[in-house]
Amino acid sequence: MASEQQTAAPEAAETPQDRLDPETRARREAALRHVRKYGDPVLRSRARAVEVFDGALADEVRRMGELMDQALGIGLAATQLGVMHRVLVYRVDPEAPLGVLVNPEIEWSGDEVETMEEGCLSLPGVGVEVERPVRVRVRAQDEHGAALVVEASGLEARVIQHEVDHLDGVLILDRTSRDQRKQAMRAMRETMAGHPPPEPPATI
Repeated sequence: MASEQQTAAPEAAETPQDRLDPETRARREAALRHVRKYGDPVLRSRARAVEVFDGALADEVRRMGELMDQALGIGLAATQLGVMHRVLVYRVDPEAPLGVLVNPEIEWSGDEVETMEEGCLSLPGVGVEVERPVRVRVRAQDEHGAALVVEASGLEARVIQHEVDHLDGVLILDRTSRDQRKQAMRAMRETMAGHPPPEPPATI
């Protein structure tokens, strides 16, 4: 997800992108060049379980975290970089340590749901309403292979669900209404026609 931080907030006339200093903007644009965009078949592919926990995996996780931060995102799945591993990283709070989930499986979702606007680093300029459970419990491993159980709520739960979707080849366009999907496709065409990608409301 790309700077998903304030996905629920209405867009102001001035976007966060407009307020970036030149160095931050250049760093963000350079990071986004590594992210696969809509239309790339890898985004529709299911990632494979990680079986080897070694230095290469640790390097992969570190690179994912760096690119996510530089792209001003709060979540990133390995498939968005063309790597077919079931690995995701996220950081909802800028001061929090990097969250790493390897081979994540959502084993429980609460009954309460909430609709919020989500953006995605792989869908430049797009924000669509997505309904998701407010609470989830996820079983996974860390980058060293140790077992993890994460009980998440609110934005953290939403980001994790968004990134697990990526690992399964599912995009936010698949989880929104037909009208929103059509508007999103139009926005993407405009962005790819040469307009600089705005900061979507909560780019996961």
